Amino acid sequence: MTTSAARSSLIARRDLQFLLHDWLEVERLAERPAFAGQSREIYDDVLALAEQIAAERFAPHNREADEHEPHLGEDGAVRLVDGVAPALDAFFEAGLGGAGMPEEVGGMGLPLTIATAAFSYFQAANAGTAGYAMLTAAAANLLLANGSPEQIDAYVRPMIEGRVFGTMCLSETQAGSSLTDISTRAEPQADGTYRVFGTKMWISGGEHELRENIVHLVLAKIPGGPAGVKGISLFVVPRVLGGEDGAPGERNDVVLAGLNHKMGYRGTVNTVLGFGEGVHTPGGAPGAVGYLVGEPHRGLAYMFHMMNEARIGVGLGAAALGYTGYLKALQYARERPQGRPIASKDPAEPQVPIARHADVRRMLLKQKSYVEGAMALLLYCAKLGDDERTLEDEEARARAHLLLDVLTPIAKSWPSQWCLEANSLAIQVHGGYGYAREYDVEQHYRDNRLNPIHEGTHGIQGMDLLGRKVTMQGGAGLGLLAQAIGETIAQARDAGGEAAELAAQLEAVLGRLLEVTGILWSGGAAGADVALANASLYLEAAGDVVVAWLWLEQLLAAAGREGDLYDGKRLAARWFFRAELPRTGPQLDLLAARDRTTLDLDEAWLG
Repeated sequence: MTTSAARSSLIARRDLQFLLHDWLEVERLAERPAFAGQSREIYDDVLALAEQIAAERFAPHNREADEHEPHLGEDGAVRLVDGVAPALDAFFEAGLGGAGMPEEVGGMGLPLTIATAAFSYFQAANAGTAGYAMLTAAAANLLLANGSPEQIDAYVRPMIEGRVFGTMCLSETQAGSSLTDISTRAEPQADGTYRVFGTKMWISGGEHELRENIVHLVLAKIPGGPAGVKGISLFVVPRVLGGEDGAPGERNDVVLAGLNHKMGYRGTVNTVLGFGEGVHTPGGAPGAVGYLVGEPHRGLAYMFHMMNEARIGVGLGAAALGYTGYLKALQYARERPQGRPIASKDPAEPQVPIARHADVRRMLLKQKSYVEGAMALLLYCAKLGDDERTLEDEEARARAHLLLDVLTPIAKSWPSQWCLEANSLAIQVHGGYGYAREYDVEQHYRDNRLNPIHEGTHGIQGMDLLGRKVTMQGGAGLGLLAQAIGETIAQARDAGGEAAELAAQLEAVLGRLLEVTGILWSGGAAGADVALANASLYLEAAGDVVVAWLWLEQLLAAAGREGDLYDGKRLAARWFFRAELPRTGPQLDLLAARDRTTLDLDEAWLG
C-alpha cells in the first residue's frame, strides 16, 4: 500500500476536521491560559504530522508484526520485527509522546482533545506498535498525578522523551479481574524501599529491548495492611535500577516468565512477569526493588487514574480500528464490480460496483454510524478532560470531571462492541476476500476483538456504570448527563424539522432510561444482585442513548452546510435513530422487569 493510500484509509481527515472544528470548536481552547499561544494552525499541523508518521512508519509493518509476533531469541531476549523501533523513534522524536502533557515536564502542552485525535491515527495504522506508546503515556500521567517530584524526574521525563517505557501490572493468574485476590506482596526495607515478590499475568509491553528501561507500575499488598482492595498499594518497579548520575545501573529482580500468544494485537508483546524470583539480587538481597507511589494502601485509587485513561485509550483504539476497516470496506465496495441493478433485464449490461447494491450500502451506513459516532464520543470525552484541567471556574471543572466519570465505562465499552461489529461488517462487504489474510480487514477484526476484554470486560464496565457511576453523589452524575442531553434536545427542538423529530425520539428514550434506573435501584443496596444482574444490558442501552445524543449534536453542527460530508452526517444520524436506537426498547423493558433469569439459573441446566 502506498503512503498516500495508507493515509486515506486510516481516519478520514475531513471528519476529524468536522468533529474538532465545526462541532467542538477546539480552536477556542487556545483562549484559555493553559493553551496560550496556540492556534488552529498549530493543531492542524500536529494532526498532519501524526497522520504522516502513522502512514509512513507505523502502517508499513502492521501486517509483518501480526504474522511474526514477538518471540524469544536464543539469548532469551524478546525479539520484535524491525519496523517497531524506528516507528516509535519517529513518534517520540516528533514530541508526540508528551503531546498532551505539561511543558514543564517536557511535554507539548497541547489540549487532550488534539492529542487524542492525533493518536487515533497511530492506533488505526498499527495497534500493536501504538500500544507501547499508549501504555507509557498512561504510566507517565499516573506518576504526574500521584508520584513524588523525585519519581517524576526519574521516570516521567524519560518516558515523555521515549527513553523509558511503562506498563501496568495488575492481574494475576489466580485473581484475574478480582483484584481483591492478588497475592503479590511488598516488604518494607530499612532504607524506605520495598522488596516485591509475586507473579503478574497479561502484562502488555512487559519485556523487550526497545529501550534502556521499562518501568512497571505494580499493585501489591504490604504485609499487615487492611484486607481486600483496601490493603493494595502501588509501586514503581523498574527493570533496571538507576546508577550514579541517573545512568542505568544493575538489573532489578524482574524476570520474564513466559509470553502469551493472542489472536490480535500481536505486535504488542504480552508477558508473564516474575518479581523477586532470585534470578537477580540487587544489592545482594532477595526481591525486586520497588518504590512506593503516594501513600500505603491507596494503590487501587492511584491505579484507577491509569486504568481510566487506559479505558478511554482502549475505546479510542476500538474506534480507530473500526474506522480504518470501514474506510477500506468503502474503497473496496466502490472498486469491486459485481452483479447488476435489480431492475436490469439485460445480462450483457456491465456489472456495477457493489456499493450500488442496497444491502452493501446498508452495511456501509451501519459502519459509518458506529465509527463516526464512536469517534465523536471519544473526542467529547477528551474535551471534558481539557475542561476539568483548564476551565477557570472550579464548579465547571468539577462538573466536567463528574460527567467524564459517568461516560468513561461507555467510552470504553460502546466502541469496543460496535466498532468490532463494524469490522465484522467490513469483512462481510469484502465477501470471500474479507477473511483472507491478503486483505487487512480480517486482522483489524482480530485486533479489535481484544478490546471488549482489555481494561475490564463489558460486564465489569456495566457494573461500574450501573453500580457506581449512576449512583454516586446521589445520582448527580446521571443527572448531569441527562441535563447535557436535555440541552441538546432543546436546541434541536428549536431548530425544527428533522432535528426536532429526532429530539423527540431521544427525549422519550432518555426518559425511559432514567425511569428504569430508578426501578432497578428501588430496592436499595439490598436488591443489588437483581439490579446488577443485567448490568451489561444497561450499559448497552445507556451507550446507545449517549451516541444518539452525539449524532444529534453532529446533525445540528451540520445544519445549513452543503456538501457530501454534511449530507453524510445527516444520513448517518437519521440511520442511527431509525435502525440502532430502537433496540433500547426491549432492553429497557427487560431491565424494568428486574429479570432474575440469570440469577435463578442452575449451572447444571447449561449442559
